[in-house]
Amino acid sequence: MSGHSKWATIKRKKGKADAERGRLFTKFIKEITMAARQGGGDQNGNPRLRQAVLTAKASNMPASNIERAIKKGTGELPGVRYEEVSYEGYGPSGVAVLVEGSTDNRNRTASEIRHIFSKHGGSLGEAGCVAWMFQEKGVITVDKKAIAEDLLFELALDAGAEDVSAEEDAFEITTLPPAFDGVLEALHKKNVATLSAEKRKIPQTTVMLGEGDARHVLKLLEILEDHDDVEQVSANFDIPENIMAKLSESAA
Repeated sequence: MSGHSKWATIKRKKGKADAERGRLFTKFIKEITMAARQGGGDQNGNPRLRQAVLTAKASNMPASNIERAIKKGTGELPGVRYEEVSYEGYGPSGVAVLVEGSTDNRNRTASEIRHIFSKHGGSLGEAGCVAWMFQEKGVITVDKKAIAEDLLFELALDAGAEDVSAEEDAFEITTLPPAFDGVLEALHKKNVATLSAEKRKIPQTTVMLGEGDARHVLKLLEILEDHDDVEQVSANFDIPENIMAKLSESAA
């Protein structure tokens, strides 16, 4: 299991309290609003908006929330203006960390992200210092109870997926970015519920961590992802299976 899959597994085991779900929906609203503002409110003619809506639906965000976010983006409803931001740096043990999000106050967000890095054993770097280590992929997770592995494998690959793997508590489907929408749509047509669906930055090389460093890195990622302006955090770490088991138990 890769580092990004292990981090996703730990997050799923932590569960989603109502406050956390509300925070997640806030992030979706920002992305939908920005996508609609930049490319218009028609999903058929705006791939970024279509992806944002599909991702929100995969996490059971109400359709009314999605519609309001689109209207805020197109100007039909009043709303805050957001701009995209990204930050690059290093965490404990030299782990490369890429942070992406959106904000209505670039200076405030930059200051807060820098503080989080320094407080948790990392350092913020210059633009471009780690982004080259990552490749964008579509990642869709499906509960193991939702469908048999062989059926999912056939369905996903026929729809254009790159790979299907069995993780600890879910199946993970990986796609190249252009195939992401088609694979997700194929799952929906067969009524296969998804746990998550998003485009992630996948590291091309990883740093193997011991238990102590793994806890520090995961804490940094957790704090970063909890920030209201952060939409996605990527890092190039891996964790041995025996240590992963301990971390998963403590997160449950």
